[in-house]
Amino acid sequence: MNKRFTCKIIVLVLLTATPLFADLQYNINNTNYTINQNDTTYNYDRLRLRNDYTNGSYYATFIGDVVNYYGGSYINSQDFTFVKTQKSDTAYETQSGFHDYGEGAVTTKVYRLYGGYQDEKNNVVAGLQNIPMGVGKFWNPTNIFNPQNIYALEPDEVFGVMALSYTRSLGTLSSINVVASQKEDSSFKYALRYKNFIKFADFAFDVVKSDDTTMLGYELQGNVGSTGIELQSEGAYIDSSLYADENRTEKQRFYQITLGADYGFVNGITLTAEALYSSKKFDYSQISLNYNSEVLTNLTDSNLYAGASVSYDFNIFLSGSATYIGSLNGSNSRFFSPKVTYTLNDYNSFTLGAMLYDSSGAQKYPDTYYFNYTLSF
Repeated sequence: MNKRFTCKIIVLVLLTATPLFADLQYNINNTNYTINQNDTTYNYDRLRLRNDYTNGSYYATFIGDVVNYYGGSYINSQDFTFVKTQKSDTAYETQSGFHDYGEGAVTTKVYRLYGGYQDEKNNVVAGLQNIPMGVGKFWNPTNIFNPQNIYALEPDEVFGVMALSYTRSLGTLSSINVVASQKEDSSFKYALRYKNFIKFADFAFDVVKSDDTTMLGYELQGNVGSTGIELQSEGAYIDSSLYADENRTEKQRFYQITLGADYGFVNGITLTAEALYSSKKFDYSQISLNYNSEVLTNLTDSNLYAGASVSYDFNIFLSGSATYIGSLNGSNSRFFSPKVTYTLNDYNSFTLGAMLYDSSGAQKYPDTYYFNYTLSF
């Protein structure tokens, strides 16, 4: 079967899905970044079309992107070569190849495409989707499907997985979720998640199993009495086959735990703090060898990280935030990301920000400065 992605799938979804559903909603979003990195300035633009269909208990969602990069120096850089290698871990292509033109390059992709059924007790979802696991704000060691990347320009922009997910409500505060997803090599990854409320907090137990990896994890989230402080923690024990060199794999067993807290002050300031401990750390060469591993985001080059963020709404139009993360051993790296957002109205917003790095490790990350304009309608 031809796995090549083309824009025809987008047209097909739009033409065939419309008459099947009683309610149809469209949303168009354009996100445009002007980025300065390594003394190189380039433009990144993403035009996103979202369609949501509902008919009683049945629903479907399609999200498709047209992504454009413009800037000759960046297009010909190693950084962009790395960008072009990134793709979803799915058996079928979800993104076209890059079409080069002059000083730019453009690609199209299906970001999400799924349908399902939901009633008071059941929720079934099939297709290209996000599998939510974990409660951490900076790190999600339990999520080896599509974890967020706190160091990315858009941490929540993650590839979807081709999966069948079923959630059964066992009671008012308890549920069980099972997932089966197909990977790029056509093998399968399975997950089981049981969630319940125990006395003072929501608790979840997670199991993920694939040919290469076994993960056992927990999630814990709850309020500290009437203080307004919310605590969250998650932990994962990971047993995974990783490359020891270019020709040999070996089992790596380690565990990771996060502990964090949120507190919102009456004056509008919100503070978040979180720490990550990993029983094993990996050097730059080990991480590079295992770039395609499903536990790549769990391969840290330090045993202990600590992070904090603060956000504040100056008024209904202007808000600001800053995030700081530092490793307390290992690479001795530091990451600082401030940004200010001006929201003109429901359709237009502007953000000015930076991502600043200081590392003594083998991998050096360039400081990044950006201006973002987002238009939604």
